[in-house]
Order: sequence, then structure tokens, then C-alpha cells
Amino acid sequence: MSNKLTFTLSTGDVVITLRPDLAPQHVARITELVKEGFYDGVKFHRVIDGFMAQGGCPLGTGTGGSDKPDLPQEFNSEPHVRGTCSMARTMDPNSANSQFFICFGDTEFLDGQYTVWGQVTEGMENVDALPKGEPPANPGMIVKAVIG
Repeated sequence: MSNKLTFTLSTGDVVITLRPDLAPQHVARITELVKEGFYDGVKFHRVIDGFMAQGGCPLGTGTGGSDKPDLPQEFNSEPHVRGTCSMARTMDPNSANSQFFICFGDTEFLDGQYTVWGQVTEGMENVDALPKGEPPANPGMIVKAVIG
């Protein structure tokens, strides 16, 4: 299995190294959703400058997920720093499903509370270029997601 995920965003390509060593169930879920085309056309519905860009909601609102069951948390000691990819969730730690976020900067206050599953290794400038807002007036999106 390849440990590379490429998101072709409306702003350019982003390459993420997947970390099944940290979060095997979450990486398996993301891989499964990518192969099903789930993320293609999904918007970044919450983009906070200096904090993070959140996407993965099929409704584009932050209120939805895939039709698959929520995942049990796989919190790990990996720090939330620039380019960290981590799963979004509700107040329930075992509620991650399809939504994720990419950190713009060091956000260590999230450490140990969210499941880190990857790290941007190329194209972070294209994440930086996503339109900001909660939600953005004209949200950026994942045009295509590919494993490999």
C-alpha cells in the first residue's frame, strides 16, 4: 500500500505522507474514501488563517460525514505543527469519520486530543492559498484525491 496521498486542490497539488504507524484505522479509512472518490469535489468549509484548513464534509457545511461508522480515537504523541494532518471530531473522542484538518502553524494545544494521520510533504503553499473564512465566501476544494 502506498503511503502517499495527493490532493489536487483548486489552488494546486498537495502531497501528504500517510502515517499508518500512528493511526492505522484512520489511514485505512481515508484510503478507502479516496479510492471511492468520496473527497473529489469536497470543499474546505472552515479555513482559519494561522490555525487550520478543515474539509472532508460531503455537505460542505461541517455537519456531515461518510456513511461509514465513526472511528475509535487513535490519539498519538505526534505534535500538531505546520502541515500536520489530523482528524476532526465532535466532543466525543470516538466520533472521527471523514472530516480532517491541515495545520497552518504550530498548534500544540491540540496534541493528544485529535488523531494525527499524516504530514504535508509538498505543496503546503497551496493549502496556505485556500480562501479563508467560516465558511469562506468562495471555498477552495479538493478537485481530485489519489493514493499513490
